[in-house]
Amino acid sequence: MEGQPQGPPNPAAMENGTEPNREERPPGFQETTITEGAAKIVFPSANEVFYNPVQEFNRDLTCAVITEFARIQLAAKGIQIKVPGEKDVQKVVVDLSEPKEDKAEPKEGANLALEDQPRTAAVGEICEEGLRVLEGLAASGLRSIRFAREVPGLRSVVANDASARAVALIRRNVQLNEVAHLVQPSQADARMLMYQHQKASERFDVIDLDPYGSPASFLDAAVQAVSEGGLLCVTCTDMAVLAGNSGETCYSKYGAMALKSRACHEMALRTVLHSLDLRANCYQRFVVPLLSISADFYVRVFVRVFTGQAKVKASARLKFSAACGPPVAPECEHCGQRHQLGGPMWAEPLHDLEFVGRVLEAVSANPGRFHTAERIRGVLSVITEELPDVPLYYTLDQLSSTIHCNTPSLLQLRSALLHAGFRVSLSHACKNAVKTDAPSSALWDIMRCWEKEYPVKRERLSESSPAFRILRVEPRLQANFTVRDDANPSSRQRGLKRFQANPEANWGPRPRARPGGKAAGETVEERRRLLQNKRKEPVEDPAERAAWLKTFPCKRFKEGTCQQGDQCCYSHSAPSPKATAEATPTDCPEAPSQNPAEPGAATGPGIE
Repeated sequence: MEGQPQGPPNPAAMENGTEPNREERPPGFQETTITEGAAKIVFPSANEVFYNPVQEFNRDLTCAVITEFARIQLAAKGIQIKVPGEKDVQKVVVDLSEPKEDKAEPKEGANLALEDQPRTAAVGEICEEGLRVLEGLAASGLRSIRFAREVPGLRSVVANDASARAVALIRRNVQLNEVAHLVQPSQADARMLMYQHQKASERFDVIDLDPYGSPASFLDAAVQAVSEGGLLCVTCTDMAVLAGNSGETCYSKYGAMALKSRACHEMALRTVLHSLDLRANCYQRFVVPLLSISADFYVRVFVRVFTGQAKVKASARLKFSAACGPPVAPECEHCGQRHQLGGPMWAEPLHDLEFVGRVLEAVSANPGRFHTAERIRGVLSVITEELPDVPLYYTLDQLSSTIHCNTPSLLQLRSALLHAGFRVSLSHACKNAVKTDAPSSALWDIMRCWEKEYPVKRERLSESSPAFRILRVEPRLQANFTVRDDANPSSRQRGLKRFQANPEANWGPRPRARPGGKAAGETVEERRRLLQNKRKEPVEDPAERAAWLKTFPCKRFKEGTCQQGDQCCYSHSAPSPKATAEATPTDCPEAPSQNPAEPGAATGPGIE
């Protein structure tokens, strides 16, 4: 991530954002101290190093997943991890075959406890047989520091970033949190660093990739640098690409065509998993998903990577013969519309439900460990209720809008599917999703029965419309919309926080980090104000247009090269520091415009 603090400060000065006199700072330079989890980090208030507070759920969930992964891995070595806040439960094994009198009193000098008690690994301590963790794109180092202070059973954490300024900030934050014995700052290209650790003895047990945008360029190196059975954690924030807005871009990055559909978020998860598996197959390796999450503006997958030639072949298909097809006609048998071809994508389960259950149990038993524990419980609970063998889903509004009828309630539609003998579940990726093993013919029969109870005006439907073609067929299945008790899932009955409400104003992906930090804080709001309605038609009245253009500072005047003086159509007044940071002026025209409203006249910054 791009970003650049000015150099290591005195730790005592970090708390209030001041710096030693020996180090020069630009006017108005400020720093912010943030506490998240058990970590405290300092970073520039300007957007020099990337940080997004909305991603706290992502970081909390990652700590929870790595903790359970460490518990499993170290248990095989006879090591028990100690998590702060968890009750210390020790298993006592009693051998009934031994006589009672032999156990009455231990012999003097006998060392009972040392051999029988398991070895332990605590948070903040180096575990020599523990996990080696790599954060390839560490930015401020927050995630790596949280691993060191919250996840037990670690041998080392490498916090890497390509930016020298970001690495300097990582060093400051490592010292501030007193985890220098565990966290090793590194400045390198993440891909080259992972390629240098392809040797089996040098691989990382956990690799975390959370880039700005697409991780596609890092995946090839990552699947080679993770150890056998190791954990690979990948975040993708390029959801516009994965959700089908640019199919050719998705194909170039992930090797699959994304489709615009209501199930685009789950399809994004399956596209990323397919891309990971495809890259791993090149090296006789394959992936096994532990947990796949679609949340907010990103998708996040946790997979284990194994080696095995037979499993790699099974990634294509179970029967090794030439494929036949297509299995469907060019047009849909129900609505008459042409089929769209997307994929290929991952068709196996998205989660290891046993592992998800372990994470859910640990978070529920220790709710004070994470700030977003309530949301983690809700999301994981919905995941445990999902049908694991049913890819993608329908949505209530999609079904009803297709035939232009009233929307049935979630419980009514779920009950109708259950009455008809089909399985049905929710999806964590969409609030009104219906995931079911019912064929599309049965689902449309249920919607036809619903339309008979709440008729639409058939005379208003075009004969070529999907609604007319679907409704002209009589249903062969008679639906029963009586609400069943088992139609309401447990997570919904308990009122868990399953789907995120807007956490803050203007939340979402943050601007990319920039040297100088010219896109952060209040200046972002100023930029939004200046660019508001920039694509609308320009003002026709010459006087109003001239006044509007005067709201933009002149770029050439700022550089000292504008020769127009008072005749310039842009402002030559000294802008405020905030406006200077964020305004985006255009160059002055070569000659003053006598009639700004005429075609070809200068139209101001960003006007089309």
